[in-house]
Amino acid sequence: MTRVFIYDDNEARRDSLIALLDLTDSMEYAGSAANCTQVEEDMAGALPDIVLMDIEMPDTDGIEGVRRIKSKYPGIKVIMQTVYEDNDKIFSALKNGAEGYILKKASIASIIDSINEVHNGGAFMTPSVALQVLKYINKPAQSDEKMESLSPREREVLTFLSEGDSYKMIAERMQISYGTVNNHIKKIYEKLQVHSLGEAVSYALKSKANL
Repeated sequence: MTRVFIYDDNEARRDSLIALLDLTDSMEYAGSAANCTQVEEDMAGALPDIVLMDIEMPDTDGIEGVRRIKSKYPGIKVIMQTVYEDNDKIFSALKNGAEGYILKKASIASIIDSINEVHNGGAFMTPSVALQVLKYINKPAQSDEKMESLSPREREVLTFLSEGDSYKMIAERMQISYGTVNNHIKKIYEKLQVHSLGEAVSYALKSKANL
């Protein structure tokens, strides 16, 4: 059972997401709040697996919220939600450790898929968001020794991760086994000195590495 906590200042949307969780057998509502002012206390009390995080909220917004969650509870995975595509906010959220980024207008099926994918260790971005991330990553950048240490196959895996592909999808695209994908990802973590998928994508964003 995947426990999900919701941050959204729109009460009607919170209620609709709670109803969605109640209707999904594999998911459980863990709590909700209108902003991230007490985010550490919220996480300590609810202990969710996944947080659905609105970006635009009063007092303490979602960008600060994901930073504080990852600082104290790095094992909790965060999916950002927003009504529009803002490159600066997308990159800020990912740099702070978010594992997913989905538009609020996304379908119910996409919301469920994003939760399942992130819970299973993958990343999730709607195609339009993934395109913006890839454009940013592929900007010319100064040399980065850690990124240069990645093999061509590891770079390919990191590119697919940045596109939001799951381990299974990467295995199919690269015609390799799931275990081989997992081994590549472990090597990526080791070489970049990171501990999660969000951190790996974040590192690539920060270095603006040409994958």
